[in-house]
Amino acid sequence: MTRFEAALCTVTFRALRSAEIIALAREAGLAAIEWAGDAHVPPGNLENAVGVGRMSLEAGLAISYGSYIAPPTDDLKAFEQALETAETSGAANIRIWPGTRYRNSSDYTAEEVRSAAYLIRDMGAEAAKRKIAVSLEYHPNSLTDATDAALRLIETIAHDNVYLYWQPRPGLPLDEALAEIGRIGHHVSHIHVFAWDRDRNRFPLSSAEEYWRAVIDALPVSRWKGRRFAMLEFVAGDDPDAFRADAATLKAVLGGD
Repeated sequence: MTRFEAALCTVTFRALRSAEIIALAREAGLAAIEWAGDAHVPPGNLENAVGVGRMSLEAGLAISYGSYIAPPTDDLKAFEQALETAETSGAANIRIWPGTRYRNSSDYTAEEVRSAAYLIRDMGAEAAKRKIAVSLEYHPNSLTDATDAALRLIETIAHDNVYLYWQPRPGLPLDEALAEIGRIGHHVSHIHVFAWDRDRNRFPLSSAEEYWRAVIDALPVSRWKGRRFAMLEFVAGDDPDAFRADAATLKAVLGGD
């Protein structure tokens, strides 16, 4: 079993102010926050990044930066702006979106995949200069929307500062989830945690507690060597009380409660 610490993606609460989210995370006893680059910490607003980063660190929360940079749609220059914002906030990790958003991996030619992979490799090299890791969103309608596609991409990138996230596609059966992480788990840095069905209906995390226990227990040893976070992403009704309950469940799953 790999040791994860409980965390929160702030995309869960787009309508709340940064200070309110920090207060919720601290109340729940979480270890880290991933700040949404399209909501609370927009790229290029360095003054805001400084303030949010300071508040987070003063609350004892480690920081990841959830950017929406999507190579090849976004180039290295766009990434560098997001990277500067991540560094300014104090983040040790920056999430990017592999491939043009909402485009299936099966729609890419082999040359297009290679081109995206080489651009991501360059992004990983730039981030390494600032001691920030790059992690790829693992998501439907992207270059990581299937296990084979994700493996092909990360192996083509072939850079030791670029990793994968993992999350189940909505409604993914447990046996398929275990098979998937068995193949890609060596490359996984952090994971996003939620309880959705295939129709994207949200449920209390307690309804999927055994699912997530099995996933956490089955994750293989990763080449990632830093702190690892299991990040709550979205809760039923965008309700802070639902978040509090889910955070307690997640900490229990991770053995932190």
